[in-house]
Amino acid sequence: MPWKETQAMDQRIEFVMRAMNCGNFGQLCREYGISRKTGYKWRERFVEGGIGGMEEESKRPHGHSEALEERVVCEIVALKGAHMHWGARKIRALYWRKKGGREVPSESSFKRVLERAGFVERRKRRIAREGGRLASGRKAQAPNEVWTTDFKGWWRGGKGERVEPLTVRDEYSRMILEVRAVEDARTETIRACFEELFERHGLPAAIRSDNGSPFASTRAVLGLSRLSAWWLALGIDLERSRPGCPQDNPAHERMHLDIRRELQAGRMGRDQEAFDLWRQEYNTERPHEALGMACPAEVYRPSERPYGGTPQELDYGAMEARWVSVNGTLQFQGESIMLSSALGGWNVGLAPQENGLMQVWFASLLIGHIDPQTSGFKPIEGQGQKRSGSLADSATLHRPKNRTAAHNGPDNLNQNMQPLTQHV
Repeated sequence: MPWKETQAMDQRIEFVMRAMNCGNFGQLCREYGISRKTGYKWRERFVEGGIGGMEEESKRPHGHSEALEERVVCEIVALKGAHMHWGARKIRALYWRKKGGREVPSESSFKRVLERAGFVERRKRRIAREGGRLASGRKAQAPNEVWTTDFKGWWRGGKGERVEPLTVRDEYSRMILEVRAVEDARTETIRACFEELFERHGLPAAIRSDNGSPFASTRAVLGLSRLSAWWLALGIDLERSRPGCPQDNPAHERMHLDIRRELQAGRMGRDQEAFDLWRQEYNTERPHEALGMACPAEVYRPSERPYGGTPQELDYGAMEARWVSVNGTLQFQGESIMLSSALGGWNVGLAPQENGLMQVWFASLLIGHIDPQTSGFKPIEGQGQKRSGSLADSATLHRPKNRTAAHNGPDNLNQNMQPLTQHV
């Protein structure tokens, strides 16, 4: 006889009456098609409540959002109103903090309250994919292992001005290191911003960016730009997303969505103070699900690699070092060989191979080969080869010192590079 909860109450009574004097309880349960656990439950109900205990109990939850006090509902709605783009989980964590860690309603109760109040917004999740060239697919396992950077898509401020903030974020801690309303996207402007960040937080192990200017150059060897060449010279690895694939950097793009909703929607202009206040709230007050509802500032710590300024030259050990002119050419066997204007003012390392070709290294990256027979340069294709260990581990960085302008070092590229330490 199959047991169904919709069966008549007299069948339940019949079962418990037989169960009171049954020698084989398991066989009786199998006869009625129920588990031993269900059989014990009905027998205990009968012992404790008699016939009345046999009635089916309501499956309605003992507690739900409609049973919350009006005061609690108003507090939840008020918090949501102050943080319109936070989800139920973040709102609950913030409510728990404001209540001093006391017990608060469940997450499902928060969701139902916000849904009834019309605050629920459905969104699709994007799947992260493996990065493209100059990308190892590395994922940060500690603060400052990977910084991510990009420009937030521009908008018009209240006075019609163009606003296109530079954003920099620590991948592991989700700490927003910068939201800067830059005047332009020139290399000098963006380099000045990163110099401030390096002085404040130290150097990251790698920086992930897209393939756009000034982070990369699609026409240069391995996509190097003057900015990314500077990063390499500082011992920072490059991680690049595939061209036209923002899904390769999904967490950064998700942060941009918050900026669009909370800053761009209000037609925020070049008010850096407002940007800084928003960033402070994001870092110190906003709980993050991936951090166990901790705030980014509670997880982040400064880098153990301090910024000591821009090196004037790079030490390639046993390799032969050669300087690259401002226009990107290298003198080799009396010939001018074009490498890349992004390397102008830096020195490269040359290493002969058994096949007669000459390897050309910049910092920790193999960028191509020179054929002494033709004095031609062939850029490396694909990901490029790295020296064992980072530049900071395998080579000496010669820090700024007085040198003659004949070397055309990185600080003598042009006059525009002079105000790099000024605040942007």
